[in-house]
Amino acid sequence: MLALCIGAAALPAKMTDQEKQVLVRDLTAEFGAAKLIIPRSKKPLGLNPDGTFDTMEWGAALNEFGPAARLGDLVQITKVDFKSDRLILELNYGIGGGRKWWHRIQVSGSQRQGTTLGQNQATHAPGGTELALIFEDGLPNKSAEEFLKLLKPVLDFEQRSATELYMDKLEPKYRQAIEKGEIIEGMDREMVLLAKKRPEKKYRETKDGVEREDWIYGKPPGDVVFVTFENGAVIRVKHEHANLGGEVRKIDPVER
Repeated sequence: MLALCIGAAALPAKMTDQEKQVLVRDLTAEFGAAKLIIPRSKKPLGLNPDGTFDTMEWGAALNEFGPAARLGDLVQITKVDFKSDRLILELNYGIGGGRKWWHRIQVSGSQRQGTTLGQNQATHAPGGTELALIFEDGLPNKSAEEFLKLLKPVLDFEQRSATELYMDKLEPKYRQAIEKGEIIEGMDREMVLLAKKRPEKKYRETKDGVEREDWIYGKPPGDVVFVTFENGAVIRVKHEHANLGGEVRKIDPVER
């Protein structure tokens, strides 16, 4: 009986839905520098908490799809998901994410870890990937900072130069808005994520070949911000105050 109690006590505490929401908010849009070649992959690449991974799995993905990031390349967390025993992080919008201008940015000073992965990799079109931090005893209740430290053998999120390099490339008006936590017209999705993190809701429609998307920040009661994108750029920012139980917009959500 004592052994059972000890075993139960050793199990990691489960995260509540609210704690998961906080973790998604704190991890989404974070920039880091690749410390080794990270393959593109259609399924999440496994990574252990001690920084080790299956080199055969990673090597096979690299040979088939090519690299998502090379040593020193800047990557961004664009989506966070949860499974019972793993935290799944989408990088650079996944394998179909395509090229972003900031993919060309490299962070100097990134140190390669001991690995021979990717010495003769083929060149493929840029795209993102997914990583899965796997925990044998179940997903632990940790902060964003603690999870990012576990990624350090592969990605260095502690180098402030990563985000700073991205910010330095922006027009002053966008950089100043991001620093103030504001959204202005002309921003793209990456800039909005840096300014406000992940929205509470997203809605999307395509009409006459034009893709329009609304991101909604806040919920009743309180201030609600509607951000409208057209073909990937912000065309309108609308601030409203919604009362408790009030409808701020009648539209059915579209899953992304």
